[in-house]
Amino acid sequence: MAPEIVFGKKDPAIQYKKRIGAYIVIPDLSEENILVVSPPNKTFLLPGGGIEAGEDDTTTILRELIEEVGGTITINCYLGAASEYFYSTFRHSGYYHPAHFYSGKEFSKIQEPLEGDFNQISWMPVKEAQQKLKRPTHRWAVKQWLQRPQN
Repeated sequence: MAPEIVFGKKDPAIQYKKRIGAYIVIPDLSEENILVVSPPNKTFLLPGGGIEAGEDDTTTILRELIEEVGGTITINCYLGAASEYFYSTFRHSGYYHPAHFYSGKEFSKIQEPLEGDFNQISWMPVKEAQQKLKRPTHRWAVKQWLQRPQN
């Protein structure tokens, strides 16, 4: 079994809430840009989010895509798992956030995003995304996507 990939350091003075997530790298047809979500705090994240009760990774990703970008996708590759310890100044809480990462193809917009007045979505060049994505686990996932075997 591969060792757990963990970003951040666990501070013994902080009680961490465990929040498991699932996220996806969505390239455009040229594979030169990926879809990113920017919440009101003006950071950049991969589409996806926390797994809710009764959901698996796929269900979470498909739900989050409707909420965040109003689209759907074919999930075609598991990129791996990585975790992060971080402190949210917005929520005033520490989080331990293990997450599973996937890539997809054939993205299509099917409706307006349910969170359209909340998030901004954009296509960002891959190299720029590798620098601007807020979470180190998301940057790691893009690196895994770039290194994946080509079909």
